[in-house]
Amino acid sequence: MSTPAAAARRAAVAEPPVEELPRVIASTLNLTKVYGSGATAVRALDSVSVNIHRGTFTAIMGPSGSGKSTLMHCLAGLDSITSGRVFLGGHELSGLGDRELTRLRRDKVGFVFQSFNLLPALTAAENIALPLDLAGRKPDHDHFQAVVESLGLTGRLHHRPSELSGGQQQRVAIARALITRPDVLFADEPTGALDSKNGHALLAELRRASRELGQTIVMVTHDPIAASYAGRVLILADGRLVDDLDHPSSEDILATMRELGQ
Repeated sequence: MSTPAAAARRAAVAEPPVEELPRVIASTLNLTKVYGSGATAVRALDSVSVNIHRGTFTAIMGPSGSGKSTLMHCLAGLDSITSGRVFLGGHELSGLGDRELTRLRRDKVGFVFQSFNLLPALTAAENIALPLDLAGRKPDHDHFQAVVESLGLTGRLHHRPSELSGGQQQRVAIARALITRPDVLFADEPTGALDSKNGHALLAELRRASRELGQTIVMVTHDPIAASYAGRVLILADGRLVDDLDHPSSEDILATMRELGQ
């Protein structure tokens, strides 16, 4: 059950659209997403309004089927919406054509998935630079070095994925996502394929990217411990935003999830 304080927080994030909030890098306003139609229709998101501020690390949690992955996909421009508005980097996504949307995702969005999606024939350095190569852009040497050093990959740049541990491969995937200087880095269950030690190391790197590089990060996770690395945790249930936690501990998150019967 949501508390009055949580309701007040939700009302606050729902108010002005992104044009009036220069610190807001991504937002939704009354976002609704329905899959199917008629008797078989599924309302994955039900009038969700939220603002994501620059340089913050936000986790999205909720029970299975709560809409957390759908919210991330809509924010990233990977899924169309049924009604409402979605903004990313000052652009309203519903107002963009396919070509403009593809360009925006390429230039403004970074992705880290549970599977590393590295190309086996390329070295770590080549995998990291791949998005820039595809866009016909040359890497900024200083930025490349800063990203590589921050992730502890300096000595592994000439290794291919098969020569790297799972944790090193995931760090290469993070570096690849950061190299384009995206407005938002979206991480979908990024620790799912890692053991506990490497998972915690990865989350620490994401938190460092937010704090030290000013990178905006939105992460979907089912793990309260993973979510506790974020500065903010959004809780969804039945397609609605039911709580908005500020710097919660894993115990705080667990308590909130128990209230939802999880």
